[in-house]
Amino acid sequence: MAINFVALIVAALIPIVLGFVWYHPKVFGTAWMNATGMTEEKARAANMPLLFGLSFLFSMMLAFIMNLIAYHDAFVEGSLFYVTNGTMIPEAGSADAQWLEHFKTNYSAACRTFKHGSFHGTFIAGIMIALPIIGTNALYEGRGFKYIAITAGFWILSLGLMGGTIAAWK
Repeated sequence: MAINFVALIVAALIPIVLGFVWYHPKVFGTAWMNATGMTEEKARAANMPLLFGLSFLFSMMLAFIMNLIAYHDAFVEGSLFYVTNGTMIPEAGSADAQWLEHFKTNYSAACRTFKHGSFHGTFIAGIMIALPIIGTNALYEGRGFKYIAITAGFWILSLGLMGGTIAAWK
């Protein structure tokens, strides 16, 4: 599976750009600050180059895994052939190689749409992975439902947009 690094970089920028809107005081910023105890003074004192640099690094990590979740041909190839012959490459002309060619010809394009990638990003990565992690941490930190809804909502939307972008970018 070829990795489209331009698509991954664009996808990695999505949480950063969306964060400017989502956490704006006129959207959810004020409610989030109240839910976390964040103050404008604390926010201004943050090391912004470090904050945004690490945010982009973490977003790139997410984009790499979203590439597997949203466009899952590599998962199909890897799981099938590792189980059958211990490698990720089928033997040329084998039944496995023929099956893979049939899969790619008939089904691979269906996975390369924004809708498909967005579904996998929203449901698998956002709702089934990010929400339980955020929710569990919030419960142990004594944060309320508002914090969970704002933070998980941001990541569900971000991961949906990331997955859609990666899957649709051919």
